[in-house]
Amino acid sequence: MSDNSGDQPENPFKGTPFEHLFGGGASGMPAMPDISALMSQMQAMMAPHEGTVNWNLATDIARKAVAQAPDPAPSQREQDAVADAVRLADHWLDEACEFPSGVQSTAAWSRAEWIESTREVWQVLVDPVAEHVVAAMGNALPEEARQMAGPLIGMLGQVGGAMFGSQVGTALGGLAGEVLTASDIGLPLGPNGRAALVPTNVAAFAEGLDVSVDDVRLYLALREAAHQRLFAHVPWLRDHLLSAVADYGRGIEIDTAGIEEQMRNLNPGDPAAIEQALEGGLFEPQQTPAQQAALQRLETTLALVEGWVDEVVNQAAGERMPAAGKLQELIRRRRAAGGPAEETFAALVGLELRPRRLRDASTLWGSLRTRHGADGRDAVWLHPDLLPTAADLDDPLGFREETADPLTPTDEEFDAELAKLLDGDQGDEGDEGDGSAPEPA
Repeated sequence: MSDNSGDQPENPFKGTPFEHLFGGGASGMPAMPDISALMSQMQAMMAPHEGTVNWNLATDIARKAVAQAPDPAPSQREQDAVADAVRLADHWLDEACEFPSGVQSTAAWSRAEWIESTREVWQVLVDPVAEHVVAAMGNALPEEARQMAGPLIGMLGQVGGAMFGSQVGTALGGLAGEVLTASDIGLPLGPNGRAALVPTNVAAFAEGLDVSVDDVRLYLALREAAHQRLFAHVPWLRDHLLSAVADYGRGIEIDTAGIEEQMRNLNPGDPAAIEQALEGGLFEPQQTPAQQAALQRLETTLALVEGWVDEVVNQAAGERMPAAGKLQELIRRRRAAGGPAEETFAALVGLELRPRRLRDASTLWGSLRTRHGADGRDAVWLHPDLLPTAADLDDPLGFREETADPLTPTDEEFDAELAKLLDGDQGDEGDEGDGSAPEPA
């Protein structure tokens, strides 16, 4: 009788989709998967949750993603370095723009802290689009198919929430590894008035630039402090941007062609098949004219925000920091070419937060300053109707050139309007919290 104890039997699942699930164990027999872990994962995905997106799942996935690499909590030295950089940046900006400081506190965040600190605003950005996509998924089903599907209709919300939660978590986890500041994508993602940098990512960004980490930190602090000034003293700007995202979500429509036929072949009792159909474009949204208009409004406003920050920071740092020109060009390319932040948001809600017209916007703001001074430039933010349009960015040097002094108010007028803005900030503090965007006029 031959001794076959050293032979390992071939995995009976070899060549099938179960090969990796049932890999050969030490005994040669197929190893059983960790059923407990699988069930736990499925429970987390399908657990009841408030709203359209399963944000608990999203946060868990994002936190696990950043935990794959070292993510140390910023040291006291790093926290002090960020605070000092923001303090110096604010001092320089005092001479470059009319708006006073908007910084109430500073922070040095780890990647995990960035996820937790920006989650609330991501919810405001993503939820409206997710809500309308999931609603459109159900509404797109023909009435006959809706009646036949039965339990499937009830599952769409749970599956959609899990699908969005998984996608959001994966995207934010990747973004957390590269984002530099709280306002890196031109939106106020962090708590009001908190200027924050992510030191680990700042150090990685500075590698190979032939610029000291201190200069990189200071330049990014200038940009962050400039964003804080703008959003703190132009109270309508936040809602103006978020309402464009909400308008985009409201315009979502689903192409119903072919859905009924695919639904007939879909097993309502097979969640994996349903998820595969959803990810395969079964309910893929079609961009409508209303969405295109909202997208143009969003892209134009983002370009104006980033262009203003670019112009103001250049004025503040140009003669003080030899490396400012190099850093300005690096940031311009990073923003205009579409870095990880823009790609992440595009994957999340179908929108690209890419200020394609950043250079044109910066030129426009610089031209206004040259002709009408910093007060004339900054007075444009007094009301959304004064903002340049996409057409104005086509001729940035000609914006408001038709009149001799179209925008520059008297000192008394500017102070009065600025006081109104500041009073409005204080009066609205008690109304914050839901972050909802107003209905468009």
